[in-house]
Amino acid sequence: MTDDSEAAGTTGVDWDARAAGFDEEPDHGLRDPRVREAWAGRLRSWLPERASDVLDLGCGTGSLSLLAAEQGHRVTGVDRSPAMVRLAREKLAGRDAVFLVGDAAAPPTGERRYDVVLVRHVLWTLPDPGRALRHWRGLLRPGGWLVLVEGVWGTVSPVGISAGRLTALLAQLGGQVSVERLSDDAALWGREVDDERYTVVAVPD
Repeated sequence: MTDDSEAAGTTGVDWDARAAGFDEEPDHGLRDPRVREAWAGRLRSWLPERASDVLDLGCGTGSLSLLAAEQGHRVTGVDRSPAMVRLAREKLAGRDAVFLVGDAAAPPTGERRYDVVLVRHVLWTLPDPGRALRHWRGLLRPGGWLVLVEGVWGTVSPVGISAGRLTALLAQLGGQVSVERLSDDAALWGREVDDERYTVVAVPD
């Protein structure tokens, strides 16, 4: 997972090269207290109240992992970029968190199971989202949750995965699915947005 083609991933972006500046985006680094508190509040509503094992896939520099750890959860983060993982380890040094270099679609977590699989802005980049969802369901303990933050960005050549498509894929797994729209909450993004942004919380059968 250390060569340039692996670190670039399916979107052709060299995430190792972008790691140093990744946190400059308001919703990446969460450096603005208002943005940070907005994400902390949402995450608190998406995760169990009790201390839980959370698998953060495509964790980047670990900003959501840090919020989850601060809320008392035990976090395992996975990212295919070694540079991102290195920054995440630094960000969460001393906390109950482990970070691994690996593919979010098939994370190198062995037989371990989790209470929550948390994925932000990753599913849309994968060549077979349905297959990834099925694999992630297998990483959950009974009654576990999938928390998927996604969207569709751009108007001329939009990229992403719509809430309609994602809920249709999740319907194949059975269970309960709820959608929470995020586009109208400027505090999450550090600015007003007019594209489709949302979170799906699913409890598969």
